[in-house]
Parts: sequence; C-alpha cells; structure tokens
Amino acid sequence: MIRVLLADDQLLVRAGFKALLDAQPDIGVVGEAADGEQAVRRVREVRPDVVLMDIRMPLLDGLAATRRITGEPGLDGVRVVMLTTFELDEYVFEAIRSGASGFLVKDTEPEELLRAVRAVVEGDALLSPGVTRRLIAEFAARSKEPAAADALAGLTEREREVMALVGIGLSNEEIARRLVVSPLTAKTHVSRTMVKLGARDRAQLVVLAYESGLVRPGWLG
Repeated sequence: MIRVLLADDQLLVRAGFKALLDAQPDIGVVGEAADGEQAVRRVREVRPDVVLMDIRMPLLDGLAATRRITGEPGLDGVRVVMLTTFELDEYVFEAIRSGASGFLVKDTEPEELLRAVRAVVEGDALLSPGVTRRLIAEFAARSKEPAAADALAGLTEREREVMALVGIGLSNEEIARRLVVSPLTAKTHVSRTMVKLGARDRAQLVVLAYESGLVRPGWLG
C-alpha cells in the first residue's frame, strides 16, 4: 500500500484528491494538512511514502516545508511531489533543488496523478521528457557557472554518459535506444549513478548534471 499525505490549504482540493486516491486498491491517504507547518508535523507523525504538497500555503509555504522534510535524516524515505497551478510556476525550479521529486499541475488528469504517485515511489521519472526539458531550460537560465566535477569522480564513463542523457531529459527507454542496450540495463545504470551521488531521485540527478557541468544549456536541442 502506497501511503500518501495531502498538504493543501483548500479543503475541496484535498477532498477531490483523497476520493481519487482512496479508490485505488494500492494507494491510501494517511493524513492531511492545511498549511506547511502542519504538513511537516504530520509527515513526522505518519511517515508517508509520498506527500502531495501545494506550493502556496499559509504559515509555511510548500517550498520551505519541503526543505524541512527532505533535510531531515529520519524522513529520507519520504518523496515530495509539488502541486502548482501553472506548469512553469516560478517556484518549481527551486522546489526541485530543495529535494522535491517532481511537480504536477493541479488540473492534471486523474490517471496521470495516479501514475505519478506510483512512479515516484518506484524512483522512476515523474516528469515527462517535455516537462523535464522545460525545467532544465529554467535551471540553465538561472544557474551560475558550473561547479567542479569532482563529485563525479566515482562514476564510470558509461555512468557519466547515462547521467548526461538523464540531464537532457531522456527517459530510460530513450536512453536504452541511444546506447543500444535494454531498458532494464539503462534503468540499472541510472539507479547506480543515483546511489553513488546520493541523489534522492531522478529529478535531483538532473540538477547534479547541470551543477557539475556535465550537461550545458547548449545541449538541449
């Protein structure tokens, strides 16, 4: 059972998500919060697998709440998915850097929401390649000079290659086709790279690819 906590200051939004999620045989809502402070407390209490976190909330916004959750060692198994009204919300960029595993627009199709919850628990790509590329473009526009690539010293050449492909927004299937390997092999390389770099998920791997200079804006294509 995938345990989900809903954090949104709008009761109707929470009610709609709860009805959808609780209707699934493999997903259950284990808690709700109406502001960021309450969200952090509830996460500590119930230890959900996934938090659906609204960006704009009173007392403590979703971004600050996400930083607290992802920065607390005891909560390293919790995945945060940011909810936003607009796909290119100004805070989405910072949310990914703060440890969020991805983001969804609030009016996303029900099936896409369910797929996203299941995907983030598995550590798979939550964002579609198109959305990932727009996120990368936003990151590239705001980022400073890339840091030294010392953090990548422990990676093999193939792992660097795979990380670069993740960084430009390719899915495991697209990476497999590019490298002429099986999707399972591609996924294994991605997983090993995340473990070596201490990345919580694929979204953070994209950020690390840019911060290390492994991927640059001109590669977006």
